[in-house]
Amino acid sequence: MMITETPKQDFRPYARLHDVEMGAVRWTGGFWAAEFELCHHVMIHNMWDLLRDSEISHAYTNFKIAAGLEEGEHCGPRWHDGDFYKWLEAVVHVYVVTHDPQLDQLMDEIIDVIGKSQRDDGYIHTPVIIRERQGDTDAEPFQERLDFETYNMGHLMTTACAHYHATGKDSLLVIAVKAGDYLYKYYQEAASKLARNAICPSHYMGVIDLYRTTGDPKYRDLGANLIEIRDLVEGGGDDNQDRVPFRQQDRAVGHAVRANYLYAGVADVYMETGDETLLNTLETIWKNVVSQKMYITGGCGALYDGASPDGTPEQHTITRVHQAYGREYQLPNTTAYNETCANIGNLLWNWRMLAITGEARFADVLELVLYNSALSSISLDGRKFFYTNPLRRVRDLPFDLRWSRTRASYISCFCCPPNIVRTVAQASHYAYSTSDEGIWVHLYGSSTLETSLPDGRAVSLSQESDYPWDGEVTLTVNASPVEAFSIMLRIPEWAGGADVSINGVAYESDLPGGQYLAINRTWQVGDVIQLHLPMSVQVLEAHPMVEEVRNHVAVKRGPVVYCLESCDLPEGVQLDDVVFPNNIQLAPCQVTSFSDHTGPLTLLQGQALVLQDESSAWANQLYRTVRQPQLKPINIQLIPYFAWDNRGECEMAIWMPVAW
Repeated sequence: MMITETPKQDFRPYARLHDVEMGAVRWTGGFWAAEFELCHHVMIHNMWDLLRDSEISHAYTNFKIAAGLEEGEHCGPRWHDGDFYKWLEAVVHVYVVTHDPQLDQLMDEIIDVIGKSQRDDGYIHTPVIIRERQGDTDAEPFQERLDFETYNMGHLMTTACAHYHATGKDSLLVIAVKAGDYLYKYYQEAASKLARNAICPSHYMGVIDLYRTTGDPKYRDLGANLIEIRDLVEGGGDDNQDRVPFRQQDRAVGHAVRANYLYAGVADVYMETGDETLLNTLETIWKNVVSQKMYITGGCGALYDGASPDGTPEQHTITRVHQAYGREYQLPNTTAYNETCANIGNLLWNWRMLAITGEARFADVLELVLYNSALSSISLDGRKFFYTNPLRRVRDLPFDLRWSRTRASYISCFCCPPNIVRTVAQASHYAYSTSDEGIWVHLYGSSTLETSLPDGRAVSLSQESDYPWDGEVTLTVNASPVEAFSIMLRIPEWAGGADVSINGVAYESDLPGGQYLAINRTWQVGDVIQLHLPMSVQVLEAHPMVEEVRNHVAVKRGPVVYCLESCDLPEGVQLDDVVFPNNIQLAPCQVTSFSDHTGPLTLLQGQALVLQDESSAWANQLYRTVRQPQLKPINIQLIPYFAWDNRGECEMAIWMPVAW
């Protein structure tokens, strides 16, 4: 297959920033190096064992049956192919850094099976293909809206492009191109039919990935057309964001995974087409999410189930919505849904908005998700997973919830576990970007960068930092062109008062947060930038319309949100009996061992108050007269939210009531 070799700056003409090459960034120590090693040696192998064991998961077995290598029925959800592709993408991102020959061989074997499961016309979706092999004459593509065919193909395309760039092999890319060509032809012939089948549209991102990898403009055009034909849907609803045409939408609605994947895909299309009406809509929706619908952890999709538009006098327009963006400021804690895939979709969307604009607000949200609502979904040992990510867990919940309130080694709906594994595998992808101005530094942590500017000039940087536990960052220039260029340092929103020095000489001080500092000069090999980010403990409150947390506070230090677990309370003290004094003081304390964590962890210690004999006094009562509380000081320890549920079934809360 011919791949058009096109300079990287010819793609994404309407983006300010460009991705660095796969493998250009390597973690060299600290937090993310430890996570990457865990991903390499535990996460991907553990998940492979799950996905190939037909007694646990039928994901790989489905491909073998579709390929004619085994007999059997399709088992598992209709999107199981996509689960498998996401895991394979994680393997690709680990391989591009490690060049592990065993992973290369494993990918070759798997790709051979995937190729044999594809029809000659390019269609690939194991539930339908297995039925066709068994002689079912009613088995045809795109018969059921919730078959998730295009979702699966989208993840295939993204994984195939990554595999090609990582290995130089086109074995998986050939399969993805055939699938892309099938969609291109089908959408021309049956656009209105497929408009309703764009469920969780990962294929919006996937076809643009194909365009950027192959250089074939038909995939760019397909991406743009996919958005246009959404407006052909008749009788749509908010659950799939197709009740009204996309450009008329002014808020995030419906199924949060589908919504965030849609927004990320539209951002990809904008970067190639420059359609300002798309960007204007994305900006309006983004402001709605960040200012009214996003959790303090970066989580999205507050409700298990909802109705949208909620409370409208036009009752015929109301849609039942699953894992939903609710009303503005509707952010419950114990029943918070925050599906991992929605949170990662939020990361993908903000990464693209950052590329378009170069504005730090998008990097702030990306980092918030990465350290909190994404990372919380996987256990510290890399083997267990959350589907939902609540902000509070109580021991005696008086009602049932669909999903487990503790992590599980396997989840029947397995979309989230491979999503977090691929995110950990490619976290370095989000650390740096390039532009015509120079190098952008988004994420801090010990790493090396070997890349070139868009005009081809080579640049090499190394970074040393114990971030996110420490705000001291040192960047060293290891290779530089003779001409001047800029290094853009992100000053996070929470880091007001940051200082920068170059080669030991003060450069800027008392910088406000929420911006990039551009340092333009002719750099010399050995130049050293030192960045100091103040990491004071922040005690935060929510907008008064967030009714569940009125008179509550949450704690954040740097990018990390903290929580209190009941296993850190004195014996006999219930989590519901603990309140924070309004002037609570919390001090950081680093520990070298915490459950199964592979590196140091910073905890926060201080003193809270306990309401004595309080929990039992509520027995069989919904209301009671106010009485004077009896308060007693106790020592407490807060842990990072991502580390909760790793020491047994403790109660947990991020938001704590305040004793004024």
